[in-house]
Amino acid sequence: MTKGPGAWNSRVFTPRRDPVDLTSCSEAEERLRGLVSKKVLPVAAVVALLFGLLLAPAAARAWGIGVGAFIKAPVSGPAGTIEPGGLDWARRTCDAIMKGRPVLTDSWHYDTGLVLSGFESVWRKTGDRRYLDFVKATIDGLVGPDGAIKGYQPRSYILDDVNMGKVLFALYADATDAAAKERYRKALHALRAQLAIQPRTADGGFWHKQIYPNQMWADGIYMASPFLAKFAAVFGEPAALDDAVKQVLLAEKHLRDAKTGLLYHGWDESKKERWANPATGLSSQFWGRGVGWYAMGVADVIAEMPRSHPRRGEVVAVLRRLARAVADAQDRATGVWWQVLDAGERPRNFKEASASAMFVYALTKGDKNGWLDAKRFAPVAARGYAGIVKNFVVTDDAGAVHVTGICKVAGLGGTPYRDGSYDYYVGTEVVADDPKGVGAFILASAEQS
Repeated sequence: MTKGPGAWNSRVFTPRRDPVDLTSCSEAEERLRGLVSKKVLPVAAVVALLFGLLLAPAAARAWGIGVGAFIKAPVSGPAGTIEPGGLDWARRTCDAIMKGRPVLTDSWHYDTGLVLSGFESVWRKTGDRRYLDFVKATIDGLVGPDGAIKGYQPRSYILDDVNMGKVLFALYADATDAAAKERYRKALHALRAQLAIQPRTADGGFWHKQIYPNQMWADGIYMASPFLAKFAAVFGEPAALDDAVKQVLLAEKHLRDAKTGLLYHGWDESKKERWANPATGLSSQFWGRGVGWYAMGVADVIAEMPRSHPRRGEVVAVLRRLARAVADAQDRATGVWWQVLDAGERPRNFKEASASAMFVYALTKGDKNGWLDAKRFAPVAARGYAGIVKNFVVTDDAGAVHVTGICKVAGLGGTPYRDGSYDYYVGTEVVADDPKGVGAFILASAEQS
């Protein structure tokens, strides 16, 4: 089977309220059966893909993601000859997303923010302004001349809403027009203002959302702490960096398991939630993407810390402890990571793409910058990246591409209630081409270059 990057369908990543015109699952199924008959795809791979196709429409209706549609792209060279490097995968994925579409999305959301961060990373690696211009076109459709962010509700105190604001720093720095610069500055300060009054636990940890009182989630570190660290550097506010560091350290304090070194998904200070252990307040499972969000967040905070910062060594030590735990949890056969990290081959557990890409990103960034032992962790990251391409990126001889094996969403509490049990996490929908998986894949690919 040909392996190589390809184009994303023009409908991908466009949140829509109306029904999305997707290639039907039945049509995709027929094409997959054709690949089996020609012995292009093994039966097991097709079963996995068909399972994803059956689950795809719900995700597509929610986010406009063309999971049911095969994604066509030209292939560089004869079939079977492509051995792209990480940056090649990242560029071609971004190029294909841009093809035929002026913007990525028309709504402010954390997962499409992750994809835009991928675009920014590719721009920084290549110097190709097309990638930054695409980010700018998307953001300019969401941020008004007065800096107001479309659909943003600051008094909901949702940490996730801060994530998309990270790309505003690049636009602010790049802007030459005074009005544009002021526009981005005001939006950045609006997000900063939310964090200044974000509800907190007794020791100062951010609540994940207003609707989740007294709770710290591992996810929240990536959503807000790198933003605070960057804000401190750009606008000269040391207290913002100190708060970013505080959040990283508190999350490890409350969420880390001493035996495995992994982080539980959430901690309820009140110990009242049904998902929380009544003695510790902790949820019961090590969710792959939750730990992945945290790992990326820690790496990105360190990147903004001056060497002279008095707590830099503590944050680097957090990354080192986590890297050891993540390496221990890596699947030895495939190089990727599981949905429930410590459960391995336990029934219904599955290997998951977005967490795998997040770990590769954090480990690669850590070893390239000297925060981690490159001799130990560079091979872990390399095996992980190779495993992602082999196990989750699927192409056929026509150049059709899917990033598969992505947990659609997981959380704690809410309505309907999510109890954080093993059965809950392994029962989540598995989809293809979800922004959380694709964005993480672009970031990991660029970092692996």
